[in-house]
Amino acid sequence: MKETSVLCLLFLISLLSCTTNQGGSVILQSPVLPVMEGDDVTLLCKTKTTPSNLPAAFYKDGSLIRKQPTGHMTIQHVSRSDEGLYKCDISGHGESPSSWITVTDKHTTTPPPASTPPPGFISITLPPSLSPPVLSVLSCVGSVYVLVLLVLLVLLVRGCVHRKPEGQEEAGEDDIITHVMYITIKISNNQKQPIRRT
Repeated sequence: MKETSVLCLLFLISLLSCTTNQGGSVILQSPVLPVMEGDDVTLLCKTKTTPSNLPAAFYKDGSLIRKQPTGHMTIQHVSRSDEGLYKCDISGHGESPSSWITVTDKHTTTPPPASTPPPGFISITLPPSLSPPVLSVLSCVGSVYVLVLLVLLVLLVRGCVHRKPEGQEEAGEDDIITHVMYITIKISNNQKQPIRRT
């Protein structure tokens, strides 16, 4: 019973961590697809409920870049050094979830050759459009799935361990079998009458 309680608690904690990673009322609008080197990128920080022209602070990789009075920030002529994890903060409303911005080389027309992993290893390549928030949701769903499997496995093992082998049943109150024999005895008053001779 303790194992089930612990696993249920872990399950609830992982569900809570999934819902808290979704962010609050602040949203950072940024490009989902990779940005070409040399292009301009505009980031927009807004709230879900109030008008979007609120002052916002923009961060890259956890460090403050600048504060903008209207919630808009444009990065001109992006380069590889601009690639990273961006988020914004609106005072009194909170912080947005982080968003990954990828910068691709302008001169690259073909993707780089894929290296093959050594035998016995699996290589997983994620598309550049799969940003870290998507990865956090996927990892959250995966952890919930693993926890559900663990709970089911524990319940299955407990059921097999506590099951009684066939033919070795213990007698409980409900299992007592009483053998009763019923006999019908018929008593009759059939006495032979003496025969009279006359």
